[in-house]
Amino acid sequence: MVVMGVSGSGKTTVASLLADRLGVPLAEADEFHPRANIDKMTSGVPLTDADREPWLAAIAGWIADRAADGGGVVTCSALKGRYRDTLRAAAPDVWFLHLDGSPDLLAERIGHRSGHFMPPSLLASQLADLEPLTPEERGIRLDVAHTPGELVEAALAALRGGTRP
Repeated sequence: MVVMGVSGSGKTTVASLLADRLGVPLAEADEFHPRANIDKMTSGVPLTDADREPWLAAIAGWIADRAADGGGVVTCSALKGRYRDTLRAAAPDVWFLHLDGSPDLLAERIGHRSGHFMPPSLLASQLADLEPLTPEERGIRLDVAHTPGELVEAALAALRGGTRP
């Protein structure tokens, strides 16, 4: 499962709860970024598609390993359909949980967190790049106005039912 969405959507919180409930490994996409990407984002510069290629390849490798070993949950912004195509190529049955919310709520959340390299100034570029899941993609979109527990329950129900957006 890929827990996707822009910065501030709660990917890490929800993914951690889901991994615990499913009894599978968890990976945080930020851990796959090369130092140059982190430095770039820290300075307020959005990543390019070329910057993202090695990062997505590393996440896809993790997904492929987990698919062969019982599954896992990974966070990844997965903003564009072609990024999700890269992840799906590693495991065709990958399921996406898109955590979505209003720009105001997302900005408020980003403004209240500390210790993260992603500055609030990059939210607008992420929202501009975001391509929602298509009907052909396995997964669901959930509104982050709900509590993490409610999001987990809804995701698990959709996963069991094979729900598509």
